Amino acid sequence: MASNKDGDENEAVTNFREYLRIPTVHPDVDYSKCVEFLLRQAQSLNLPSNIYYMAPGKPIVIITWVGQKPELPSILLNSHTDVVPVYPECWTHDPFSAHKDNNGNIYARGAQDMKCVGIQYIETIRKYIKEKLVFDRTIHMSFVPDEETGGDLGMKLFVGSPEFASLNVGFALDEGLASNDDSFSIYYGERTLWHLEVKCSGTPGHGSLIHENTAGEKLHYIINKFMNWREQEKLRMKSCKLNVGDVTTVNLTMLNGGCQINVVPPELTVGFDVRLSVAVDITEIENIVKKWCEEAGEGVTLEFMCKSAYIQPTSLTPENPWWVTFKNECDKMNLKTKTYIFPGATDSRYIREVGIPAIGFSPMNNTPILLHDHDEFLNEKTFLDGIDIYYNIIKSLASV
Repeated sequence: MASNKDGDENEAVTNFREYLRIPTVHPDVDYSKCVEFLLRQAQSLNLPSNIYYMAPGKPIVIITWVGQKPELPSILLNSHTDVVPVYPECWTHDPFSAHKDNNGNIYARGAQDMKCVGIQYIETIRKYIKEKLVFDRTIHMSFVPDEETGGDLGMKLFVGSPEFASLNVGFALDEGLASNDDSFSIYYGERTLWHLEVKCSGTPGHGSLIHENTAGEKLHYIINKFMNWREQEKLRMKSCKLNVGDVTTVNLTMLNGGCQINVVPPELTVGFDVRLSVAVDITEIENIVKKWCEEAGEGVTLEFMCKSAYIQPTSLTPENPWWVTFKNECDKMNLKTKTYIFPGATDSRYIREVGIPAIGFSPMNNTPILLHDHDEFLNEKTFLDGIDIYYNIIKSLASV
C-alpha cells in the first residue's frame, strides 16, 4: 500500500492523498499511474479487476465484489479518474501535493471532484471485507476516464458496450456536489445540454458606409433574443426561489468574426451554452430558436455542436425501491438531505439514458463548493465521515 503515510494518519486518508498526487489532469491525460494505483487497491482487497478500453489510451478500471446471488442486478459505484486543469500560481499549496494543514484540510485538484468518492467506495468495501460481511448483490466499482471533457471516450461509449452489459447493473451511484450547510445534496437528474452556434452572413464593405443586410444587424437580433431568454430565466429563478438546476441557463460563450476594424465582415458567429430545464418541451424550444434565425434574415444558420437528448430523471417515488432504500438509510442516520437536478453534466446521464436509475451523491456537507476552483480541498474528517455514510447506504442497496 501507500508509503507516504504521515505518522498515525488513517490508512484511508493515506490512500486518498496518494490518489490525489497522481496528476490525471487535462489536457493529454496519462492514466498509467492511476491504473497502477487502482490495480494495487484491487489486489489489497483480494478482488478481481478488469481494464477496458473503449478508445486508445482511455482505460476503464472495474473492480468487482461478487455477491451471493450474482444473477441479481448489480450495484455500480462510479467515479471518474480525470481532473480539470490548474493554475498553480493561484494555489496556496501545490495542487498535486495533497497538502494537509493543521485543520485537516487536504488541498489538491480532485479533492472534491471526485477522487474522494472513488477512495470512499474502496474503503467502504474494505470495511465490509474486514468484517466478513456478504451481500446478495454484486458490487462493481468503475473508474472511468475523460468525464471532465464530456465522457465521449469513456462512459458514453462504455454503456453501449458488451462489457458494460455483462455487469448487469440495476442501480448506480455517481458524483454529487459539496454542500455549504449541514445538509447533503442528492441529485436525481440532469438538464439537457445544448452547445449551439448561430452563423450570420451579410453584406461586407467599408466601415465608413451604412450597408443594408449586414451580418452585425442579424447578430444583434439573435443575441437580443437569447439574452432576453436568459433574463427571463434569471428573474424566474429569483422570484420563485428556484435552484439553478430548476431553470434553463443561457450563456453567450463565444463570438467570432471580422478581419480589420474598418471592414464590415461578411460573416459573424455567436456561440451559446444552453442547459434546458427538465420541465420544458425540447422540440418546442428548438422550433423557437429556428424561428429567431429565420426572423433575423437570410443567411442565418443554426448549428448544434452538442445536442443531447432528453433523459428521464431517476424517479424519487415509493415505486422506486432503490430510492426508497437510499432515503431510508439517510433518514436512519439523521442526515438532512435535499434533492436537486444537477446543474452541470456528469456521467450519470449516460447511465440513465440506458434505463438504469442513478443517484448523484458526494457526502460532503459543511464544505465550500470548490470543484474546478483554486485551492480545492476536503477536510479529512468529512472524508472519513463519508465512508461511514456510504457504509450504511451501500450495504442496504446490496441487500435490496
